[in-house]
Amino acid sequence: MSSPSPEHEYLLLSRGQWDPAKSAEEIQAAIDSFYVWYERLVVEGKFKRGRRLATGAKLVTGSGVVDGPFAEAKEIIGGYWFIVASTLEEAAAIAADNPCLACGLAYEVRPIELERASAYRTTNETPSTSK
Repeated sequence: MSSPSPEHEYLLLSRGQWDPAKSAEEIQAAIDSFYVWYERLVVEGKFKRGRRLATGAKLVTGSGVVDGPFAEAKEIIGGYWFIVASTLEEAAAIAADNPCLACGLAYEVRPIELERASAYRTTNETPSTSK
């Protein structure tokens, strides 16, 4: 008999903007359905609470601080949540049931890295060597 796969956390990023062809009523219905779906998953232990993001932003770099937001509309991050799942595929399947997909939003699911950063290991921050 095999033991169940361990649970991991995955970051869920809400991306994009509402479909301009959708009415305010359609969008609100999707939002209302989202919160019912979301609360059910929290109770089931498949979601950990996250939050919507406000519209202001600052970019902090070695060169200073600049006002934002900075992304194109399709890249805008509207909020974040955490999915608890055994695999990235399971986490993506959970995200695929999000009611707001029908109104133009997209969701990025990312595994949470448990190791500390290292200059000797390839990470998201490692420069690409391809040209």
